[in-house]
Amino acid sequence: MAPIPPASVEELRTTGNQSFRNGQFAEAATLYSRALRMLQEQGSSDPEKESVLYSNRAACHLKDGNCIDCIKDCTSALALVPFSLKPLLRRASAYEALEKYPLAYVDYVTVLQIDDSVTSALEGSSRMTRTLMDSFGPEWRLKLPSIPLVPVSSQKRWECLPLENHKEPSKSKSKGTTSAKSRVPSAGDVERARALKEEGNELVKKGNHKQAIEKYSESLWFSNLESATYSNRALCHLELKQYQEAVKDCTEALRLDRKNVKAFYRRAQAYKALKDFRSSFADIDSLLQIEPRNGPAQKLRQEVNRSLN
Repeated sequence: MAPIPPASVEELRTTGNQSFRNGQFAEAATLYSRALRMLQEQGSSDPEKESVLYSNRAACHLKDGNCIDCIKDCTSALALVPFSLKPLLRRASAYEALEKYPLAYVDYVTVLQIDDSVTSALEGSSRMTRTLMDSFGPEWRLKLPSIPLVPVSSQKRWECLPLENHKEPSKSKSKGTTSAKSRVPSAGDVERARALKEEGNELVKKGNHKQAIEKYSESLWFSNLESATYSNRALCHLELKQYQEAVKDCTEALRLDRKNVKAFYRRAQAYKALKDFRSSFADIDSLLQIEPRNGPAQKLRQEVNRSLN
């Protein structure tokens, strides 16, 4: 008796996963395509499920060396669920194979904003940095497209959700994993981080806070030991009304330097905007213990105190 063909989207996806594990990539791609058609014909508004199917089919294309279709499917997956790790990694690999190194670099660095322990992204960004420096010299960053800023909500999302289906062999959670948080930056890394921070500072002076955030984020990838870089990025988040992100950056700045007055002040401002007046008051109090005559902090304390009463 002939086997009963899969009758649902979930069955098609499960069968496709098994074919992929067996190395039958063309067959898996066909099954994912059928699942996508079925899902779309049903008119189901399930972007998560549809995104996974595009991403899985992209993995098949990548295995078969079809980088163009891999990129198309990854882009479709990311349009449905932005900042998904696997489509970003697969698209980066496809761009690299096609020698589109600036685009590959952007995707690798975006992954590192989401999870800086992804070994393939760390290695890929280092590879792309060397290649771009060799191709364009010291001004290689000018050749890059804009690097998107990953919101805190997306970072938390992928911290708590497991990656689905095919495991990336290049990702490791072992103690030996090199990451921006755990590795000791080299002298060259520190210098690059400092230069990028200065570029961010210049953008702030021009009022270009969105691009400044990108520069500070790149700086922190090379070296995340500079408290001022976090508090500077927090200022940009405040200007853009991204208050949760500002709180997070100020907290990281204070972890590195408990006397960072600007971090206390900016976190107090962010807490005030979020109507967490008690936390705001506590930060102002901590700041004034360091600088009792800080005028802006005294004024802010009066404003917060009125909100508390």
